[in-house]
Amino acid sequence: MVEPEQQRARYVAGTEGAPPLPPVGGYHGSRRTVGPVGNTAAPEVFTPEPREKQRPGTLGWAALAAAIVFALVLLGLLLGGDTDALYGVTMLVVQLVVLAIAIAAVLTPRGRMLGASALAITLLLNTATVGAASALQTSASGNYQGEKTEEQKYAEAFPGIKGTTSAEILRRMSLEAVRDQSERAMAVVRERLTERFGYTWTEVGDETLRSERNGYGGESMLVQYSSPVWATNEAVQDYDEKLEAMRIIEGVLYDYGMYSMYAFNDPTSNLDDTVREKFYGSNDPLTQTTWEWYTDNYPDPMRAYAIINDLSNDRTGEFAVERKAQHDRTGEPIEGLQVFTLAPEVLSDDDREEFAERMQEYPGY
Repeated sequence: MVEPEQQRARYVAGTEGAPPLPPVGGYHGSRRTVGPVGNTAAPEVFTPEPREKQRPGTLGWAALAAAIVFALVLLGLLLGGDTDALYGVTMLVVQLVVLAIAIAAVLTPRGRMLGASALAITLLLNTATVGAASALQTSASGNYQGEKTEEQKYAEAFPGIKGTTSAEILRRMSLEAVRDQSERAMAVVRERLTERFGYTWTEVGDETLRSERNGYGGESMLVQYSSPVWATNEAVQDYDEKLEAMRIIEGVLYDYGMYSMYAFNDPTSNLDDTVREKFYGSNDPLTQTTWEWYTDNYPDPMRAYAIINDLSNDRTGEFAVERKAQHDRTGEPIEGLQVFTLAPEVLSDDDREEFAERMQEYPGY
């Protein structure tokens, strides 16, 4: 065995055992340094000649201009609310022409950049995107005039109610008469119940007026009146007290020309048992969470409601959650007695003359 020191000595002491000398001319494929030893000049680097930048061609400018002009036209129609024109055949044809020019420009070297810009504008603002926005705007405003015939417009302008003659409408109580009778009747109801049971009251909301539809796709000159809701601050849970309170309300409303009250929650009503249980908590008035009594003064439009909410009969707790949510929305007491009136399809005294004149344009009504 050769010691390491002896192994190294073979290469420093003499030529014995040294690797063979390279052949004359060197090994095949070896690199040789040309020129004198020590020459450190950097190798020559090839630099391509700069090319002249191409200017956009006419087709690219034409595509961009066409896309911009077409987008401005679409936006103008959108602001004008002309949804029909946006979806017309003319606009669709122009849209295809603009798109074709943009694609043709993209396929040419000198028009590629401007053609891509024109294509982006066309994809962003076109008959589909702008038309959809215009349709939403038209739906929100109810302006569909461009699609309607003169007959449809004529029918939509009908000032009355389909199936009701002008004589019937003019014969009814007016809005002002309904409001006056409601306020007086509700005042007496509150007074009588306070005298008997000591109730205190909270007025929930204000009266509301909602335009009535005419049955032909438009709005009539009539409105629906809803009075404020008057609610007791005290709970009403005793069965006998509930019955007596409802009878007092019935007596007052009878004095104001209304019929005897009808109890929707009573087992003798025409409601199905499952429906009654869903709306009033059970089929037994003794265990119901809600009582609802109703009357009207037909053929006049005034209607009156008396509702009692009783959480003591809430077996599941779901009714209490509903009442709490309603209280949070309107501020009304969570439980107790509520009274209010409603009158659909009433005409204001201020509109009677105009109503009569406009109805003359509709013979037979």
